[in-house]
Amino acid sequence: MIDLLVVGGGPAGLATAVHATLAGLEAVVIEPRTTPVDKACGEGVMPSGVRALSALGLGLPPGHPLRGIRYVCGPRRAEAPFDDGPGLGIRRTELHAALARRAGETGVRIVTGRVGEVTQNADSVTAGGLRARWLVAADGLHSPVRHQLGLDLPDRRPRRYGQRRHYRVKPWTDFVEVHWSAAGEAYVTPVADDLVGVAVLSTVKRGYDDHLAGFPQLLDRLTGPPASTVRGAGPLRQRVRRRGTGRVLLVGDAAGYVDALTGEGVALALASAEAAVRCLRAGRPQDYEGEWRKLSRRHRLLTEALVRAGGHPAGARLIVPAAARMPALFAAAVRALQ
Repeated sequence: MIDLLVVGGGPAGLATAVHATLAGLEAVVIEPRTTPVDKACGEGVMPSGVRALSALGLGLPPGHPLRGIRYVCGPRRAEAPFDDGPGLGIRRTELHAALARRAGETGVRIVTGRVGEVTQNADSVTAGGLRARWLVAADGLHSPVRHQLGLDLPDRRPRRYGQRRHYRVKPWTDFVEVHWSAAGEAYVTPVADDLVGVAVLSTVKRGYDDHLAGFPQLLDRLTGPPASTVRGAGPLRQRVRRRGTGRVLLVGDAAGYVDALTGEGVALALASAEAAVRCLRAGRPQDYEGEWRKLSRRHRLLTEALVRAGGHPAGARLIVPAAARMPALFAAAVRALQ
């Protein structure tokens, strides 16, 4: 019987397996897809996420350093530099490949396959033909394991969706830019010296180019050709009853998700991976729920407030002017996300 079976070989799952191996546990990852896997995400890693990657022994993967967050609405703007080290803009595929290499270096075994039914008893959990002491589900936003175990909660609020594409253009800034409009937001992340990623977030279901047309100032910047296909994700918000049941814990997006607006997804995934392994190593999986709530609290509160405010045309128009008028408050909010 292995110590830990990780369902999902994305960044959250691989980080969980590496932490487990470094803690002296035998970890096996089960994943049906070939690494690296691309997906729609903002691709900005906050400073805490950069430190988490370093703690995993990755060093600094190739990407573009990020100096802070900038909000833009027409001619108005507000910005706040990070004060705890730089962030990192990095292609999802580069991050995934780097974590896969590190997993191989630490002895993590990766099995190609699908999980199917998850069964557990007082001593073990079985899935995908493998038996383990513990299972971590890191199988994404719409986690099949979470659904199978009855941990989903309904959400009746308007559904938000995200779409992302890259452009072959030299970044004009080393800030993550969030462009606001009444219909949604455009999230711009430099990911290389000649490449930027642009994600659009909205409750309005329409094509990527139609969304981007609502940001003429940004569109004028995107002079280079598209460098990737459009990828989509959603609905973004995922409510979860709790982060574990029995010998199963949820990590990363599978543990619940508010929105991509504040760009904390990768950093939170890495933090929850470390917390889950720490709790399992101590034999106290019941502590993970409190640990997860603590490490995600500020992100959840701030992201929820911004999504609610941006969901009303009047609120969306006021966010950037308010941030510009109260730079200390805006800087404090950015610090809370670091």
